[in-house]
Amino acid sequence: MTPASTSAPLLLPLLLLVASASIALALGYGSVPLSLPELWQGLTGGDPLAHSLVLELRLPRALTAFAVGGLLALAGALMQVLLGNPLADPYVLGISGGAAVGALLLLLLGAAGVWPGSGALVGALLATLLVFGLARGRGAWQPERLLLTGVVLASGFGALVNLLLALAPPGRLPGMVFWLLGDLSRASAPLPALGLLLLGLLLALAVARQLDLLTLGDLRAGALGVAVTPLRLHLYFTAALLTAGAVTLGGGIGFVGLVVPHAVRRFTGLDHRRLLPATALAGGALLTVADTLARTLLAPAQLPVGVLTAFIGVPLFLWLLGRRA
Repeated sequence: MTPASTSAPLLLPLLLLVASASIALALGYGSVPLSLPELWQGLTGGDPLAHSLVLELRLPRALTAFAVGGLLALAGALMQVLLGNPLADPYVLGISGGAAVGALLLLLLGAAGVWPGSGALVGALLATLLVFGLARGRGAWQPERLLLTGVVLASGFGALVNLLLALAPPGRLPGMVFWLLGDLSRASAPLPALGLLLLGLLLALAVARQLDLLTLGDLRAGALGVAVTPLRLHLYFTAALLTAGAVTLGGGIGFVGLVVPHAVRRFTGLDHRRLLPATALAGGALLTVADTLARTLLAPAQLPVGVLTAFIGVPLFLWLLGRRA
């Protein structure tokens, strides 16, 4: 019996505990740390000030961070199957670049009262349609063509982002850069984000068995009854939806979608019925902890959460590569 098969049944309950602990940590720590009795009074309403701090400020942000982390990790797992590339992540197809351009345009124009996420959502959807339309072309739809199209458009969006930053007035530049590096400070309504995560997980689990077969290669999967092209389209639009939602809510947050699927796959193997929910839980817990650190390390100042995920993700990914060598 392999290590993955022996540890997989315990992985989901363990990750549920880790995810709960990460949210509890986010509720208790910040610029004003709360003891366990104070946290309990905040949750139950015994202390009005603690109640406002926990339920109105920290809980929405913690749940949004968990949802965004789950969206990124789940999108990364799907992208790695879609492109047959273990280095694929949610940002490889240029969707995040389109979202960044849309959000930075709003910030550059100084649209008062408009959340940058609305511009990010429009930009991500337009980028999705553009990538898919160009990758489809007149010939057969192929993962290689999709990857090349996404990489080229991502480079173009990166140039547009640099142009917008160069044109930005000095007063707006810090806010634009902070959002670009990952910003969850505007989180206030986590239910749509959690709903999107649940929807994406259901869409992914609906084809989990087919994903197991797709990892064997297109020819073998087709011989075993998998409709490869419709499955790849399903994966593409699901991953694009998850990526658009994550970037819209949290800005540019890297490494979660790359590292988490690799780490979880060591315990689940290629069984996507376990891999997909475990990846969502692990990604949510990782980003929740990273966001808590971003709020507390230099409190009352806040760090971009994308910087923290990079500091966590780079050594973790190198360690995973070393373990596989």
